[in-house]
Amino acid sequence: MVFPQEEESLVCDIELSSVGPARSSGTDVFHSPTGLDLAMKLHYLRVIYFFNSEAVRGLSIMKIKETMFSWFNHYFITCGRFRRSESGRPYIKCNDCGARFIEGKCKKTLDEWLHMKDWPLHKLLVSHQVIGPELSFSPPVLLQVTHFKCGGMSLGLSWAHVLGDPDSAADFMNRWGLAMAGLGLKPINIPRPIPTAAPEPHPQSPSGPDPITLKRVDPVGDHWIPANNRKMDTFSFHLTSSQMNYLQAQIWGPTIDQTPPFESLCAVIWRSIAEVRRGPGSGSEPNKVTVCRKDPSRNNHDVLGNKQIISKVEAEYSIVDSDLKRLATMLADEGVDERKEIEEAVDKDDGVSDFFVYGANLTFVDLEEVDVYGLELNEHKPEFVYCSIQGVGDEGVVLVLPWPKGSVRNGSEGRFVTIILPEDELGKLKSELKNNGLLL
Repeated sequence: MVFPQEEESLVCDIELSSVGPARSSGTDVFHSPTGLDLAMKLHYLRVIYFFNSEAVRGLSIMKIKETMFSWFNHYFITCGRFRRSESGRPYIKCNDCGARFIEGKCKKTLDEWLHMKDWPLHKLLVSHQVIGPELSFSPPVLLQVTHFKCGGMSLGLSWAHVLGDPDSAADFMNRWGLAMAGLGLKPINIPRPIPTAAPEPHPQSPSGPDPITLKRVDPVGDHWIPANNRKMDTFSFHLTSSQMNYLQAQIWGPTIDQTPPFESLCAVIWRSIAEVRRGPGSGSEPNKVTVCRKDPSRNNHDVLGNKQIISKVEAEYSIVDSDLKRLATMLADEGVDERKEIEEAVDKDDGVSDFFVYGANLTFVDLEEVDVYGLELNEHKPEFVYCSIQGVGDEGVVLVLPWPKGSVRNGSEGRFVTIILPEDELGKLKSELKNNGLLL
């Protein structure tokens, strides 16, 4: 346990700079986000990669920056800054202002840091800056390198979700690993925007009710972060492979026709949260949930953009009183993809209104098919990858990641779960998760 006064001194000697493309993107070059991109503009991915000293041996800050200059030649869009068209729709001016680069030092070793399992402390290893209130000065990407006392290193990525989904962010980082290895970067399917005086206006969609996976909020102006009615908190835990096997056996029995682990795990968490919210003064059960996962048809070279599947799942019965098998089956088979409806809702007023997706309903995010451990340095994969989301609505979000395979340090394989909920619900939820065997 680290006390607040100690927390401030754990990471020190902070230095700021910028990195960007080695070559100019040209003049009057713009990128216009889609309606689905703009639906995610109040969300931010925070990803931290932890590498041991062997992985970063001989890896100087100069070397890191040199490879980033060529890497950003391919990702020049991420180095631009947001503007607004005459209609008010946001777009990116590709002016090569660059990504923010942060350096710091940690007073603990990598082993000491990970052994603490003090997940809120991870905020010290990645920037939590958001876009705005001045769009023209706000980088959509920030990178933080933190050196541990033992020689290990963490690399924190702050990624504005308007640029792309978790798969986009993972590809972005994995391709930097290729550049570090000197393998060169193959051409990727990010066509250079045609130079133009301003982005073309998007045709307005017919009016209609907003999809339930999307929540419209009061205008935020140029400060892109939703206002929460309740204080949010984050809680994470590791579920071993033996725990997962036991969980699935409890739900499905001795059968080979088991629903995948993600749905089984989320069914237990869904029912546990419903139990918490059914109590006096706690609102109502979450009968409508959102499930986000990678689109299996996505082109591997189509690396920028929000293309993940966003599905609604609705139950017309009590979640607390439901069988876990029934809930897991619903999550696996009964989701309705609402991407088209989300796009239309955003575009019907040309992207001017403000929305959010994560936390509009209780949201389950499946990252098991996203290559979060694909970044390699000196042929070493990360010891551990931590992922969270900033800008989550009051209904909360649950992220499920794979646990690193074959790591002696980290023990058995399994799943790593991060839950972001209103602070006053987390204590009760932990008790429910213990009752269901997810926490020891």
